Amino acid sequence: MVLRRRELMSDTNLADLIFDPALDDCVLPFAIEALDVRGRLVRLGPAIDTIVARHGFPAPVARLAGEAATLALLLGSSLKTEGRFILQTQSDGPVSLMVVDYQLPDRLRATIRFDRAAVQEAGNGAGSAVLLGTGHLAMTIDQGGGGNRYQGVVALEGDGLQAAAHTYFRQSEQIPTRLRLAGGELMGKGTGRSHWRAGGLMVQHFPESASAPRDLPPGDAPQGFEEIERDDDDRWVEAVSLVDTLEDHELTDPGIAAGTVLRRLFNEHDTAVFDPLAIREECRCSQQQVKAMLASFPPDERGDPNADGLIEVTCEFCSTTYRLDPDEVEAYAQAAASREDAGD
Repeated sequence: MVLRRRELMSDTNLADLIFDPALDDCVLPFAIEALDVRGRLVRLGPAIDTIVARHGFPAPVARLAGEAATLALLLGSSLKTEGRFILQTQSDGPVSLMVVDYQLPDRLRATIRFDRAAVQEAGNGAGSAVLLGTGHLAMTIDQGGGGNRYQGVVALEGDGLQAAAHTYFRQSEQIPTRLRLAGGELMGKGTGRSHWRAGGLMVQHFPESASAPRDLPPGDAPQGFEEIERDDDDRWVEAVSLVDTLEDHELTDPGIAAGTVLRRLFNEHDTAVFDPLAIREECRCSQQQVKAMLASFPPDERGDPNADGLIEVTCEFCSTTYRLDPDEVEAYAQAAASREDAGD
């Protein structure tokens, strides 16, 4: 595999960096012109482990959290706009609700609601198909700053997260796409504590690849939509067959560097690798945001004060508990209303 640097990044040698197994919590973009393929590889270590440990997810749910976070990064990191990429599932399985919030360019958080007894009954090896069941997967682009908000929705039909993502691209984007998602638990050497990791790889076929890849568009396939028949390009068939050889451990093993994975898959082709995008687990919540949220509700819907006379709100993403004075919340609400009246 030949590496060709496309972007500048300090004085670090790109080849040394991507072949270093210590490179973690990142998205690595790449392109293979001979196959008309663009792709991204995600590696998550401490970021996903922090999310799992904070919520105390059982193993099947932890694995699903890793896969969902990976999928959100594979899709969201392709956007050229600032803002947020939000991946959300609502379904009838043991996991009823899952939200992954990716704040571009680097902040990741996630939360999952699940029935612990149902997860235990499903078994330790239960995959996303069993945990999610049927429902829908929504992917939202929130540009922030008053910009438009776009959403694409695809059905969860009992085949799991990866299959739903493939369906979305086949129906809504018409971009040939192949991806692999994996999450796993590894025992730390000499620590006696396990750590969760996740990883994934996505390739997309862009004939005449000199054109730039498109952002994830809004909208879903209309009712009665029929897929466009297209002849399989030999180059795309080769790319898919190579990606399908990926095993879970290659995406989650901390001893296998990102560059090693790409070299193993595409060793017969010149692979252009871009600078990796660093990712960190960090929640966006704050005392001020919680106050503004409470102020948007009528006084009788803001919750009952605790023994100290304060309203308690716990963030579902990071489990931080905020305690607010009801009088301060009401004053904030009245000030906001006055500003709106003045704007009119």
